[in-house]
Amino acid sequence: MIKNVKELIEYRTGGILSKEIVKDGKLNITLFCMTKSTEISSHTSTKEGIIYTIEGDGVFNLDGKDIKMSDGVIIHMKKDMVHSLKANKNLSFLLLLI
Repeated sequence: MIKNVKELIEYRTGGILSKEIVKDGKLNITLFCMTKSTEISSHTSTKEGIIYTIEGDGVFNLDGKDIKMSDGVIIHMKKDMVHSLKANKNLSFLLLLI
C-alpha cells in the first residue's frame, strides 16, 4: 500500500478529523487534522506511540511538559502517559501506536 499523506490532509471548520492510514496487527497509523484553536483534552493511551508533525503549529503536553509541535517534530510517548494537544494554527500529524 502506498499513500501520499499530504494529499489526505483536510481541515474542517472548528473540528478535528482523523483518518486511519494503516491498521495491521499491533501497528496503527492515524492522520489527525486539527483546525486552529481546537483541542484534545488530557487522556492516556494503553499503547506506546510516536507523533510526527507534518505541518502547522500546536502544543503537545506530555506528562505536564509542553512540547512545541511544528513541521517535522517527532515526539515519543510511552504508554499510560497523560497527554493533551492544542492547535494554535491548523495542525496535522501522524499518530503511530505500537
